[in-house]
Amino acid sequence: MKLVLLTAFGVGGATVIGSLIGFIFKKISHKFSDIVLSFAAGVMLAAAVLGLILPSLEYSGEFGLLVTITGIFVGAFALNLIDKMVPHLHKLVGADFEEHKNSSLSKVLLFVTAIAIHNLPEGIAAGVGFGSGDTSQALIIAGGIALQNIPEGMVIISPMLSAGVSPKRTFICAMITGLIEVVGTMIGFFAVTVASAILPFALAFAGGTMLYVISDEMIPETHAHGSERGATYALLVGFCVMLITDTLLG
Repeated sequence: MKLVLLTAFGVGGATVIGSLIGFIFKKISHKFSDIVLSFAAGVMLAAAVLGLILPSLEYSGEFGLLVTITGIFVGAFALNLIDKMVPHLHKLVGADFEEHKNSSLSKVLLFVTAIAIHNLPEGIAAGVGFGSGDTSQALIIAGGIALQNIPEGMVIISPMLSAGVSPKRTFICAMITGLIEVVGTMIGFFAVTVASAILPFALAFAGGTMLYVISDEMIPETHAHGSERGATYALLVGFCVMLITDTLLG
């Protein structure tokens, strides 16, 4: 339990760490951000398959394939529904924030809300990973999500400051989005602990949400600024690092 709690704060704290970097280096290059985010995408891709989807098949029993596939699509559809209600980071960051300071203030609330809402299922995925009983795998899944949170935390700072939000309030908003991930991690962990029967579906659901985030958000974001070749190799490196780690710890 202590390890899960520490991991939860680690995953949520990654957003805060990213925001601190954003304060220090207000003009972080897209290339650097894309490489870090792509590496995290590779780790998350391997973690989703090796740490969530394959274990879901193992624990599912007679109807394993059906349960796993259903869980993957339900997870993806859930995030798709959230996207329709509240667009995510790559749909909100941009010149739109710079046009009018007053109108931008209202967008800041949407901006922070979007990140917070999307952080909840990511936190749940980190928590569900511990339900399989494979601590090393769960820590790697959480590590991949934390890696993704760092560049996300970095890029939210500039738009908020440009919209007229004070540095103090900007940092508080970043902390809140991180805390949402802590809550999600604990929800995921307790859900599969209390009702172990839902573990196969929960693992697949978490895997589906991660696959959706990778395909719909992380890859498009890292390929939008002319660094797609480096981003592609960074993703492959992240995937292979996870593969090697899983093999050595397996």
